[in-house]
Amino acid sequence: MEGSDRHGPGDSYRQSRTATAVAACGYWQRRGMETRPEQVVAAPGAALTLFAVLAAAGSGTVLTPRPADRWYAWPARLLGRPLHTVPVPAECGGVPDPVALRETVRRVRAEGDEPRVLVLSVADDCTGTAVPPELLHEVTEAAGDEGLLIVSDETWRDTAHTPHGTVVVSPAEMVHGGRDSDAVVVLVELGETLLPQGRVAGIARFPDSGRGRGLAESVREVLTVLRTGLTGPDDAAVADALTEPEPLRTRRTGTARAYGPFLTELHHAVTDAGALCRPPRVGRHVYADFEPVRPRLDARGIRDSAGLEAQLVRMFGPYVCGGHRLGDDPKALRVRLSAGIVTGSEPPAAPASPAASRVLESVKSALAELTALRE
Repeated sequence: MEGSDRHGPGDSYRQSRTATAVAACGYWQRRGMETRPEQVVAAPGAALTLFAVLAAAGSGTVLTPRPADRWYAWPARLLGRPLHTVPVPAECGGVPDPVALRETVRRVRAEGDEPRVLVLSVADDCTGTAVPPELLHEVTEAAGDEGLLIVSDETWRDTAHTPHGTVVVSPAEMVHGGRDSDAVVVLVELGETLLPQGRVAGIARFPDSGRGRGLAESVREVLTVLRTGLTGPDDAAVADALTEPEPLRTRRTGTARAYGPFLTELHHAVTDAGALCRPPRVGRHVYADFEPVRPRLDARGIRDSAGLEAQLVRMFGPYVCGGHRLGDDPKALRVRLSAGIVTGSEPPAAPASPAASRVLESVKSALAELTALRE
């Protein structure tokens, strides 16, 4: 590979002993996953890390939930990998319905392709939901039966609106010591929840097995070819953040708690207008399904997610994302709504103020008017 002749046989070992790799061990150990530096790979962003993982995993179909954050699909498309989306279950987003997952795998194989990787999210910012452990176990078991490598995005794991009321478990914890203990890569985008604004980094935890070590080594080789990585000040800054000092943890927890009331009220506004919406538990968004009021929206000329997005952006600004942008059916009336509809571009600093309450009332009135039965 181009540029690889610059690196000696000990280079990968030195990469695995960076300050970030060592600090990441403590980060994951505090979450119940014993980790050694050799299991850790870091890069400037989770999307780049996922790109390297897919490149190292070899050819084959990539599976993602539907809907899902857009950056899940980008690396697969850049690599020319076949991409299939699987609908999420009724309980939550972030993972495919386990029955639909098995059916999709069978269909892909019948078409002559080989499913290789499943990307999922245990704390799903796209829908604002956390995956129940029993459901995650079913998905993990189905993926294991089908021989899939799981890439578990756990970026939003620590953003529960009520930390003691929301259980978030990693599939890496479920397979530890089991038959599929070498089949889960954990991925975290640090810029969202840990790093100061302006810095971005992604870390990945690979299984402590022959397969896992080989995959981690291949990922490092891909990043070396791309001439990218964390060095110098970036490595030090990321390592410091991964120690999770008290001020950082307090700020993260406080911000997550503050989002809760806003998203709960936004959820109520959506459901009061006749749409379906899973109750928010994590992150900054809710995912609304306006199919139950399709006839009323059709009367206003709104017939797909692009049209619904355009109307809601006119009403609320750039805090709406149509489901068609998230891998969902373009004909379906589904959209992701951000807490920014109420809070603006900055994270909320406190529970709802009188000004925020007035905004919420206007949002409720606007949605009710949009879905009202026309004479």
